[in-house]
Amino acid sequence: MSRVGYFEGTDPLVLTTLAAEGVETVPIGNTWDGYGKYINHLTKGEVNVVVGWLHKIMPAEEQRTSLLPIILENLLGVCKVHNIPVLLTVPVHLHDKVKKLLGDVGPNIYIVAPEQLEATIRKYL
Repeated sequence: MSRVGYFEGTDPLVLTTLAAEGVETVPIGNTWDGYGKYINHLTKGEVNVVVGWLHKIMPAEEQRTSLLPIILENLLGVCKVHNIPVLLTVPVHLHDKVKKLLGDVGPNIYIVAPEQLEATIRKYL
């Protein structure tokens, strides 16, 4: 069974389409919004891919933002360990800016335009 882990706010039409086709969807949370299963508690094989908007991995507090590389490693480390792709939804005109902001986040983190989200998710199912 294919399973998509998603952060709150992920396109409901995409998730509903996948669910109607038999793909399970699992709510995933970060440490500050209290939504879904905490991403760092995922286990190997629990989901095929994690999706969400960029802001779900970017804490708002100035202190946390200044420590972004450490925050991202702590938040997404389990996805790296278990080779779970993470698709971060960002409008295409901001891709270069976001790549510069995030730096080298690893080979399993992808920046995806909203209109490409469903097709990109399907690559990992």
